[in-house]
Amino acid sequence: MSILDQLASAQDRRDETLNVELAERLAAAGSASAASIGEVVGGLTHPSKTIRHDAIKVLYEVAYRQPALISAYVDDLVGLLTSRDNRLVWGGMTALGTVTPVAAAAVWPHVEAVLQATQEGSVITQDWGVRVLAALAAADPAYAQRVWPFLLDFLRSCRPKDLARHAESVQVAAAAPLAASDLRQVLTQRLGDLKPAARKRVAKLISTI
Repeated sequence: MSILDQLASAQDRRDETLNVELAERLAAAGSASAASIGEVVGGLTHPSKTIRHDAIKVLYEVAYRQPALISAYVDDLVGLLTSRDNRLVWGGMTALGTVTPVAAAAVWPHVEAVLQATQEGSVITQDWGVRVLAALAAADPAYAQRVWPFLLDFLRSCRPKDLARHAESVQVAAAAPLAASDLRQVLTQRLGDLKPAARKRVAKLISTI
């Protein structure tokens, strides 16, 4: 049985259990699963929409567990960011969000595509896009010069209810003193926008930066 035949939709299943179980097996196999993962990546362009959706689910589930196993497919994942299928867009960004900390140099050439998708995408795409960009900024000061201003502007304008979550993702990129100062300033300025629980969460974050 081929890998694609093991996907949930190929087995007439509407739930994601089989996809997660397949991802667990591939992750556990490590480098021995390389050929099978390549076949799953090929499923991203399958004529069947359900196969495409299953394939991206498996890939980001593998990436949660063993991100290095899909780091060779950064180009394929970035290609999903301009898809008309939102499931593939946010699934691709989710996978990139897990891969970037171990493959920042491979993701960096695609930074403009990530920036655009983060700016224009759905809530999930934005969540993971912020993580991708923060990981890039944390990986290299040269990357941070391009990415950090965008992240600060994003925090200035995002919905109040989303601020704490995004700020926690961005914190990883604020190791440099100037970056930390900028982040504290932006978050402090927005405290008045927040409801009590979110204000407490952001205030605690500010105290740790």
